[in-house]
Amino acid sequence: MKSSKTIFQKTIAHPVSMEGVGLHSGSPVVLRFIPAPEDTGFVFRRTDLNPIVEIPALAEYVVETSRGTTLGLGEAQVLTVEHALSALTAMDLDNVIIELNSPELPIADGSALPFIETLQKAGIAEQNAPRQYFELKEHFHFEDDLKGTEIDMLPDSDYRVSVLIDFDSKALGRQHARMDSLATFAKEIAPCRTFCFLHELETMYNSKLIQGGDLNNALVFIENPVAEEHWGNLRDMFGHPDLQFQNAGVLNHRELYFDNEPARHKLLDVVGDFSLIGRRLKAHAIAHKPGHSSNAAFALAFRKFMLSQERKKSSKAASKVITVPTETVFDSNQIMQFLPHRYPFLLVDKIVEISDQHVVGIKNVSINEGFFQGHFPGNPVMPGVLTIEALAQAGGVLCLNLMDDPGGYWTYFTRIDKVKFKGKVLPGDTLILRLRLIEPIRRGICRMDAQAFVQDQKVVEAELMAQLVRKS
Repeated sequence: MKSSKTIFQKTIAHPVSMEGVGLHSGSPVVLRFIPAPEDTGFVFRRTDLNPIVEIPALAEYVVETSRGTTLGLGEAQVLTVEHALSALTAMDLDNVIIELNSPELPIADGSALPFIETLQKAGIAEQNAPRQYFELKEHFHFEDDLKGTEIDMLPDSDYRVSVLIDFDSKALGRQHARMDSLATFAKEIAPCRTFCFLHELETMYNSKLIQGGDLNNALVFIENPVAEEHWGNLRDMFGHPDLQFQNAGVLNHRELYFDNEPARHKLLDVVGDFSLIGRRLKAHAIAHKPGHSSNAAFALAFRKFMLSQERKKSSKAASKVITVPTETVFDSNQIMQFLPHRYPFLLVDKIVEISDQHVVGIKNVSINEGFFQGHFPGNPVMPGVLTIEALAQAGGVLCLNLMDDPGGYWTYFTRIDKVKFKGKVLPGDTLILRLRLIEPIRRGICRMDAQAFVQDQKVVEAELMAQLVRKS
């Protein structure tokens, strides 16, 4: 039975779709939101490529930010992801596949509202895994001197965002927007449209951008008087023969939904771009002059900080108790049902603790180990690489235990980072192997903080990454 105090992850109840054109490419696109399993996160899926490519919505996958946020993996890219990501976050979702048959998401009316309305049709499904929050405990400051951007993240009991924009513009002025709860996003932030200045249009159009742009999906602000001969080009560009001349304000006298609609749209972008941090946040973000480039750089810096803090917390918790547990969860025969390793290369004797987040394994080191014959005669020491291998095998049990069909996968370790050898492992020692997931398993990728102890001494620490691959 679920605890009433625990907040569980959510996905959509049913697939839903929407169609449109990309703002910059002008290409038609069909987008589908699809339910996803626990701990998937938001993942973009390009179905027009062969093979199909999936790109996680995480800050390390950002490859371009000049006129929107672009994610990439290899040669595959997904453009203008920020409006859809802000809608997914505001709808209180955790796990959704965003499938599209073109490189760029639809621009729709230039806001997040069409994505919100589409997701509302799908309904919400609560899942079984608890939601992971990152609750900030200290002030985090970021500056982008080139852009003049400053972003501060402050501790808070909820997720709040404040934005200040200043384009040194008479048409826009200095504007501020604030969101005190995601519950207000759909009504007060989502309808706010993207915007630009008239003097930017021809440059972008001639650079093969905004090929899908028109006056229905962007606010165009007029900052300076426009020469009459330029209006003909603009009428042809937008296909609006009745485009009217004016010296200030919004092109074609379009009315704003809010006096500070541009600032609210920048807040919308911040919510979308900050979702790339990969956690639900309990913090107050204050952004001065934000933009996609600065937003993405901040999201990456904060994500690294967050993962570092979570590792420290995990390490501290693991080091509190280093006594050898007596209970056996999996014995050696059961471990061999998870792992393909056999004598003399099975280096875990039993599993004594396991959950969906951590594992504790035991290796009893005997003088009869084959490697002691050559490492070293007269001074037997367990090779450090074999201690890492023992940790990797225990980590493999942790990862495979989370699969519905553990025997149907191979576990390949793809990366070992931050390795430190702090002590010797000798014959007669009981090696305690402790591993904890750094983040939920996504697309078969397992990242783990690993530590090995002999009695109360830490002998090895490392960060391991593995790939679960289904057996053919």
